[in-house]
Amino acid sequence: MIIASGSPSVLRRPVARTAIVGAIIFIVAHVVLLLGITTPDKLYFDEVHYVPAARQMLLPVIEGPILNPMHPPLAKEIIALSIKAFGDVPLGWRYPAALFGALALVAVYLGALVLFASQERAIAAVLLAFFNQMLFVQSRIAMLDIFALAFCLFAIAAFIHGFRQKRPQSAFALTGIFAGLACACKWSGLFMLATCIAIVAVIRLMQGWRTRFVDANAEDWYRPDLWPDFRLPHFIVCFVLIPAAIYLASFVPLYGFSLTDLLEAQRRIFADNTTTAIAGHTYMSSWPSWPFLVRPVWYLFEKVGDDSFAAIVFLGNPLILWPALIALMVALRDWIVTRSRDAFLVLAFYLGPYLAWALLPRTLGFIYYYLPVATTASFVLVYALTRKGKPRWLLWAFVAVGCAGFIAMLPITVAAIGTSMATFNRLMLFQSWI
Repeated sequence: MIIASGSPSVLRRPVARTAIVGAIIFIVAHVVLLLGITTPDKLYFDEVHYVPAARQMLLPVIEGPILNPMHPPLAKEIIALSIKAFGDVPLGWRYPAALFGALALVAVYLGALVLFASQERAIAAVLLAFFNQMLFVQSRIAMLDIFALAFCLFAIAAFIHGFRQKRPQSAFALTGIFAGLACACKWSGLFMLATCIAIVAVIRLMQGWRTRFVDANAEDWYRPDLWPDFRLPHFIVCFVLIPAAIYLASFVPLYGFSLTDLLEAQRRIFADNTTTAIAGHTYMSSWPSWPFLVRPVWYLFEKVGDDSFAAIVFLGNPLILWPALIALMVALRDWIVTRSRDAFLVLAFYLGPYLAWALLPRTLGFIYYYLPVATTASFVLVYALTRKGKPRWLLWAFVAVGCAGFIAMLPITVAAIGTSMATFNRLMLFQSWI
């Protein structure tokens, strides 16, 4: 039987396949991320800030000041729900991180799929995001970053889908929902939202100037006929009102509907996140150094035997993240020379959230702030490795190399595995990594 290309039966097949692949990615990642997650069996690194704050949220009546007021409450509320479900034990603290780490990989898959329209390239992007090590480590600790990352990645996937549509209102509204959720976890979610706003603003500005490319084609990153029915009210609803409403709703469980308390909470968050730090920190680093993996953060390093140590380092896989800088140059060249839409989008969601850190008037920074950018670097790498003329095996050879680097670093990324001093010394290639 011959079925027309536009028939519902044909159109349902890609959706069903996407759902099945997404479910497989989620299940496999979820199981892998949970392995050994309860080691150590005590709070470590910044868990000492966020878990007590989550515990406080479970009290019938909160007495005294709100703990950890320098961040919005949504991620801590999710951790609190997990503690209520699984108990005040390591699994209860860390299960949501593993859950959202798996969801983040599903979001990478969806983002790469709408970007490249290829199952193979989308799956490769997922593997690179996993093997880059940063997402893996952050998915096994009760901190806020993985929650914001997952919501940001879903927002990016929705935005890229909308970018390609004639009527992007629904997709951009979904972007606003996920952006609001990301900001409700951590204010760094604003960087992704600002990137989306900047893209739309640039497109509209060029359209207002009646800009046209002489040899225009359908793959240009800018077209004068893009989104003809997307008006200013749509923009305000999608990128301002929806994110703001979602964000503010996350404060209701803590503060009720008290406008005074809500405004004070925002003032405190703003003050704590924009103040220049005076005191140094052992693992602090500045944003220009993050792509080069100059200074990692040791979340845990403690002796558990005669020559056995439990270690967790947040570093990133140099076999993936260093080549990503070359891929970035390739994408930049293509955007300038060929006006590639894909190159423009991968550049925007790498450089936008990254360069935003340069605008903050504070000196205290850590490499785990680089997590969202390191994850979207997988898009940049897949783009560069699958350009026209590149052999198909090149992408998978690179994935294999990244996997080898990931496996080699497991003794210092999974505390349950442990490491010896000899292994530790072998893996620490530079003095600044110690």
